[in-house]
Parts: sequence; C-alpha cells; structure tokens
Amino acid sequence: MRLALREATRGAREQEVPVGAAVVRDGQVLARAHNRPIGLHDPTAHAEVLALRRAARKLGNYRLTGCDLYVTIEPCAMCAGAIVQARVRRVVFGATDPKAGASGSALKVLNHPKLNHQVEVVAGVLAEECATLLRQFFRARRKR
Repeated sequence: MRLALREATRGAREQEVPVGAAVVRDGQVLARAHNRPIGLHDPTAHAEVLALRRAARKLGNYRLTGCDLYVTIEPCAMCAGAIVQARVRRVVFGATDPKAGASGSALKVLNHPKLNHQVEVVAGVLAEECATLLRQFFRARRKR
C-alpha cells in the first residue's frame, strides 16, 4: 500500500486526482500506476486500469490469476469490472468511496453474486493516509 500511496502522490504532482495502484504476485511488484485521465486524455486511465494493463503485458496474459491489487481508494464500477475480468485474486484498498465505490460503499460490483469471479476484498489499509491525501488535493483545488 505504501507503493500505491507513492504513486498517488506522483499523480497529485501532475494535477491528477491522487489515486495510486500496484499489482503484486508472490511478493513481486508486477506493475504500478497513478491516475492519468487528464494527462492521457483518456477517461479510462484510472490507476487500477493502468496497473492492470501493465501487469497483463508483463505476464503476457490478461488473466492476472494469483495477483493482488493494492489501491489507495475503493475502486469505481469501471475499475471493479476490469478487476473481475482480469481475475484478480484480492483487492486491498485504503479509503472508502461513498459516492462511487463499487465494493459495497455505493455499488456492489466486486463480488456481485451474479458474476463468475469472486475477489477477496480487504478494506481500510492505511485508510487515513489515503483519505488525507485526497482531502488535501481537493481542498487545494477548491482554493484555486
């Protein structure tokens, strides 16, 4: 999660919403990323999606079986869908997202009973640090 937080901080420096993600398998970091929708002019360029894409390229397989995704905020519906499609084993996230979180806060995409893949979810890891980074970013943005 610390690596994901470092990625989120990089995103904040680039004026992107500070969300970071890392894909890990067997203790090895396969990929990491931060939000880049503004810089890449791509609404799908969330940290989770970018990290999943990089990990899949590295493994030569879109199925990330046995991989864990660490992310600083609860994934949105788009990212949760990508996580399920990638067959990620576990998602570990920091801050909950009551407005758009798709692990149960706003929606339940991860582990929806009708989906063919279930993902282990661990919530609240370094939650306060993750939430603080987001609050500071948006507070500074509102002042501008």
